[in-house]
Amino acid sequence: MSDQTWQTIAIVAYLVAMLCIGYAAFRSTDDLDDYMLGGRRLSPGVAALSAGASDMSGWLLMGLPGAIYLSGLIEAWIAIGLTIGAWLNWTFVAPRLRAYTEVAANSITVPSFFSNRLHDAQHLLRIAAGVIVLVFFTFYVSSGMVAGGTFFESSFGFEYTTGLYIVAGVTLAYTLFGGFLGATWTDVAQGLLMLAALIAVPVVSIVEMGGWGAVVDGIKAADAGAGTDHLSFLVGASATGVISAVAWGLGYFGQPHIIVRFMAIRSPKDTKAGRRIGIGWMILTATGAVLTGLIGFAYINVNGLTLDNPETIFLYLSQVLFHPVVAGLVLAAVLAAIMSTISSQLVVSSSALVEDLVKMTGRTMSNRAEVMLGRTGVLLVAVVAGIIALDRTATILDLVGFAWAGFGAAFGPIVLLSLYWRRLTRWGALSGMVVGATVAFVWGQTDSLADTLYEIVPGFVAGLVVAVVVSLLTPRPGGAVLEEFERARRLAAGEEADAVPA
Repeated sequence: MSDQTWQTIAIVAYLVAMLCIGYAAFRSTDDLDDYMLGGRRLSPGVAALSAGASDMSGWLLMGLPGAIYLSGLIEAWIAIGLTIGAWLNWTFVAPRLRAYTEVAANSITVPSFFSNRLHDAQHLLRIAAGVIVLVFFTFYVSSGMVAGGTFFESSFGFEYTTGLYIVAGVTLAYTLFGGFLGATWTDVAQGLLMLAALIAVPVVSIVEMGGWGAVVDGIKAADAGAGTDHLSFLVGASATGVISAVAWGLGYFGQPHIIVRFMAIRSPKDTKAGRRIGIGWMILTATGAVLTGLIGFAYINVNGLTLDNPETIFLYLSQVLFHPVVAGLVLAAVLAAIMSTISSQLVVSSSALVEDLVKMTGRTMSNRAEVMLGRTGVLLVAVVAGIIALDRTATILDLVGFAWAGFGAAFGPIVLLSLYWRRLTRWGALSGMVVGATVAFVWGQTDSLADTLYEIVPGFVAGLVVAVVVSLLTPRPGGAVLEEFERARRLAAGEEADAVPA
């Protein structure tokens, strides 16, 4: 059999496995709480691997190695900022959010948490947050579909749109029926596959080139010819450029598809073990991605080759260096990264549409009707994102960066203030959320501004400042809000055994 046949068999086997996991999750899903949050019964390991896999997406195996290939270690500041941000998120947000979402009327989505936390009877927070989720996640899901189309185009010679339809169709199938559990269980398998691939590709590549010394020599020789310095974190970088890259870490506090894993973990005390597993996974995979970009730069230039699309360097090395069956499994890791993020984002988008925009109207529905409505939400977001993905003018990193900044600026400050500041009011939260999202959106769409500083920085700062100022200018929260704040604090600290939903 040809190399491509072996690789195709491996990819098909992977896709079938994901569908089987989705079917198993479907059998375990009975009501909307199961469909949206998995019944709050995730173990630390499952929550950590799911959060990591749904976080990193195709950016980790395609976007980051491609950026390193082009520009060198100055692009690694993004990975450094993300790792720091993820550690802070697990340490300061995870335990309190797990406790507070249960205390605050058993909230199962980020918008419903904001509304219940601040006793927003008019549901203004829920509406605003739900709309923001739908808008930015549509772009985020679209980035995954672009990555999927690019993957099949570069690996198998498919038409871009054919690859897009394959990834969208399979991911949609297991997410549509398996919901949160389907996304989470597949995330675990995909996270382990990504980890194995990001260790195997750099290690085998280094051996193939004759050791790390030969790799470094190859990088320096290529740099000498191109006038670049791929081994420097600072050459060619500006202060605002480094700040913009590290500032990606700010986005973690506001990413609904990541922090929803904190809400679903078994208990606040389990977040410590989740942090260790999650950050360990992240350090290993990010290091592997950075090394892949550097080694790929040396390999291509030493061998006198050319690479049309830098974002395919991981795909290229895996196909050149491995037996076709192994290469197929490594390629499946790229699909895993792409599909795990798409599935998680589709579930959160669906929850925003159903739990936060439809159910709050007061309509009473059966469990079956609620789950069906959730599946309809998944389908609608997937269709719109697919239409956007047909336009390939933006890179994967551009689309991810835009959505990441939008969520980080809109939700990040409000999540932190909700968990740690008693004085936050609903008007402060609403104002900060809208201002943060608007500043990030406008800044990111204005080339002269976006080229100087990543939009998450001005958006996050503006949202935080506005939320604090408006809260101080509006009446203090009532006694019930303060009482729940204290209960959540005690539960997160282990001073209270159980929280009983209000």
